[in-house]
Amino acid sequence: MGRAFLIVLDSVGCGGAPDAAAFGDAGSNTLGHIIEACAAGRAEVGRSGPLKVPVLDGLGLGAAVRLASGAQTPGLEAEPAGLWGAATEISPGKDTPSGHWEMAGVPVPWQWTYFPHTVPAFPDDIVAEVCRLAGTEGILGNCHASGMPIIAEHFAAHLRTGWPICYTSADSVFQIAAHEEAFGLERLLKLCADLAPMLHARKVGRVIARPFVGTEGNFQRTANRHDYAIAPPAPTLLDWAAGAGRATHAVGKIGDIFSMRGIGALHKGKSDADLFEHLVRLGAEAEPGSLTFANFVEFDTLYGHPRDVAGYARALEWFDAGLPAFLARLGPGDLAIFTADHGNDPTYRGTEHTRERVPVLGYGAGLRAIGQVGFTDIAASVAAHLGLAAQGPGRSFL
Repeated sequence: MGRAFLIVLDSVGCGGAPDAAAFGDAGSNTLGHIIEACAAGRAEVGRSGPLKVPVLDGLGLGAAVRLASGAQTPGLEAEPAGLWGAATEISPGKDTPSGHWEMAGVPVPWQWTYFPHTVPAFPDDIVAEVCRLAGTEGILGNCHASGMPIIAEHFAAHLRTGWPICYTSADSVFQIAAHEEAFGLERLLKLCADLAPMLHARKVGRVIARPFVGTEGNFQRTANRHDYAIAPPAPTLLDWAAGAGRATHAVGKIGDIFSMRGIGALHKGKSDADLFEHLVRLGAEAEPGSLTFANFVEFDTLYGHPRDVAGYARALEWFDAGLPAFLARLGPGDLAIFTADHGNDPTYRGTEHTRERVPVLGYGAGLRAIGQVGFTDIAASVAAHLGLAAQGPGRSFL
């Protein structure tokens, strides 16, 4: 019985979203602009020349970028040999849960709550609840910010007062950073878990624990991040598979995104390199008829948000170089789909996600140009491959 692997390259969008302007993202194109920068010699740190991703391009990556946005793709001009196309999202967000839920068959049926670009950013009752749960007299931050700068700004005050560092972004999130030793990791995780129901009731998508270690001027965030996300509003592809008695594997933060619903085994690691080892292993070991759902987050966190074009290009080339080891472990009847959940154009203004279409590439379905599809069509197609009854609005492109 054939298996399915749904693999998300977090934030690797390809431009062209028809409603990008409504999100303030007109003209954004994560892959298109990285390809352009590499070809022009503007991404030479740790690498050189045009973007080199021959495996993904051989499946149809360059063709998908051209289809989605009309952008030129110098260096990515292979004739597709796999399944290829581009997907458009309908959920009213450009965030992690929206993209993942919709590609798993469930578009978001509500408007997310976002915090204003003001200081303070959070309502008094939320601040009071954080203080009550943390046992502190106040919080630090209380604004829109990026993770590393806000920790650097409040590091000394955090150690002196014990107050948690609270911040948000353009996503529907409430993030709490705290020192693993001085504040306590378990205390931070409990604080986020206890706060989450209040914020979920207000349609704030995630409460995120952001632990760090080290000293002022020499600190780093750890792999103990945990997302407390709203549960999907309806059964997803993972639930469809688990309900049919199939083995399901979640690699990376998939468990957090889906609140562990429909997930049989969780595979985590400190880095995308660790997660890739899990993916390769599962390529050999995952059970017949199983579903493996993986997320590789560092494209987004390490290179998209910091606007590091060369770093993003290096990460894409690293991922591509590892793919032969994974694909060699797939057998007849297996299907691997490579896609993304949103964009995060490292050449764009600001530091936030960008509203974009995403590539859809497939290995194991032969040469197949699927054209423009919807995110929910990914779920319907994986379900069709596994012989499952799809319960969402998507239509299979297989």
